[in-house]
Amino acid sequence: MTPNLKTNKQALHQLILAELKSRYDLASAAALQAYETATHEENVAENKYDTLGLEASYLAEGQSRRVAEAEREIKSFERLSIREFNEDDSVQFAACVGLRELSSQALMEVFLSPVAGGVRIEFEGRQILLVTDQAPLGKALLGAYLEDEISLGDKTFLLETLS
Repeated sequence: MTPNLKTNKQALHQLILAELKSRYDLASAAALQAYETATHEENVAENKYDTLGLEASYLAEGQSRRVAEAEREIKSFERLSIREFNEDDSVQFAACVGLRELSSQALMEVFLSPVAGGVRIEFEGRQILLVTDQAPLGKALLGAYLEDEISLGDKTFLLETLS
């Protein structure tokens, strides 16, 4: 087993939170722009075939849902209890794990998060992938222990580090 890659969990938590807030800001700006387009006087329909205003209102509605989802993600992540895991603990939310792919020996670092699955974070020179319990990898990791083998499709991973 390789040595545990120590992770400053508070710093990682803050970095992930900053990414979630950045995504919220982008969604808010897009929603505002879509709203302004939908309500602009030049987009009032002149006949029944003029649908630009209607299409813009659908876009504005979708963007406002995206803003609400981003806000829910931030609140959910802020409630996440950050703790250090030791070698006898099982993988739970807020665990940062190192997975060694057995055939290629490639190391992948994963943070088990309640939200933002698929987001990659650059942290201390390392790439950390956020995985939720809704993803196959997250489901397989939840409750696993160090040195467990996790199979996904044709790949098998060794749970090598836990912090």
